[in-house]
Amino acid sequence: MPAPKTTGRRSLLVTSATLLSLSVTAPAALAAPAPSPSPTATPPARMSTLGGARLGQPGTQVNLAPGVPVLPKDLTARSWIVSDAESGQVLAAHNAHWRLPPASTLKMLFADTVLPRFPKGTRHKVVPSDLKDVGVGSSVVGIKEGGTYSVHDLWLGVFLRSGNDAVHVLAAMNGGVEQTVRDMQDHAEELQALDTQVVSPDGYDAPEQVSSAYDLTLFARSGLQKKDFRDYCSTVSAKFGSREIRNTNRLLSGDSDVPVYQGIAGVKNGNTTHAGATFTGVAERGGKVLLVTVMNPEKHEHNEVYKETAKLFDWGFQAVGKVEPVGELVPPKSAATGQPDPGVSAGQDAGQAAGQASGSGGSGAKPAASGTAASGSGGAGIALAVAGGLLVLLGGAAFLVNRRWPLPDLMRRRTRP
Repeated sequence: MPAPKTTGRRSLLVTSATLLSLSVTAPAALAAPAPSPSPTATPPARMSTLGGARLGQPGTQVNLAPGVPVLPKDLTARSWIVSDAESGQVLAAHNAHWRLPPASTLKMLFADTVLPRFPKGTRHKVVPSDLKDVGVGSSVVGIKEGGTYSVHDLWLGVFLRSGNDAVHVLAAMNGGVEQTVRDMQDHAEELQALDTQVVSPDGYDAPEQVSSAYDLTLFARSGLQKKDFRDYCSTVSAKFGSREIRNTNRLLSGDSDVPVYQGIAGVKNGNTTHAGATFTGVAERGGKVLLVTVMNPEKHEHNEVYKETAKLFDWGFQAVGKVEPVGELVPPKSAATGQPDPGVSAGQDAGQAAGQASGSGGSGAKPAASGTAASGSGGAGIALAVAGGLLVLLGGAAFLVNRRWPLPDLMRRRTRP
């Protein structure tokens, strides 16, 4: 059933919080392996048709018509999808339901599942068992045994540096890796992300761990309804202990061959040996909010996944409102039934919403922002304003804040003249 449309201005308001985004070359991702071909070279002949029959067909699906721009010709990703974050319309897709290794984009599901469970001010002392299952060669933020960290700082490590060590500490707080994997799988099923099989909470390569561009987009769309999730995924740089860490999402922080993308607001990147490079991004222009997911470009040039994502964003912003969709992003089961998400209690949602209303956040975090252009050594000279969402709680509607569908009016991103 298509996601219901919204009309008029929504009662949930947005306040803009902007800081200058320094356009300097971002550091390379920690221990990012070089991409390699995925386990299968071609998509299966039959895939899931969730969201529409055409999304289960191999190859590119788009309804070209007079006035609709043609897709970029040099896309090499094994799978990708362009969708309207608010209406849920899929504007175009390529092997949308192909089940592939997700790499660290799976951390979006981890965050959407676990983030509401611990207040950001909670502090945790790391014991050796917290880090024992971190994979060799993982990207890490530098968690130390015996160190004490706030939940806020741990999430900065997850989103900015894709730190598997931070993921494992949070998973330990959640009852352990096995419990967290079960929770993530349950939440994926609640979101109707049925292509996903979770084996490791951090997305590290593991046998039979798979997801799809369609499912990763569902994770992002769900997560972006949470203020903390939005704040973390749109943060360019922040203090972590005595040092500064910078987001490895190149469309957000920039690089020598990739400028900051106009209107970008997150979400998450990944790169492992089996998955290759993966990325889900959200951006806004002209009042439209789009989600783009790209999995494993076959062209292995530097930052190729971001270059192809930017091209798909450009196409999507030109095509939205003109192109007939080829499918839809389905709502969670609970949105259709009106029942709570079984993986997250109403009390947890209320606690998350209360934290959102307070606007509390850790010091030192610098959300993506800007107002004026700045030049940097990497040649990325675009500075952008990225708003932080502020939810207005209305009486007993706290639970509905994170469960409203489609995406509430929380992702407006404005660029100053």
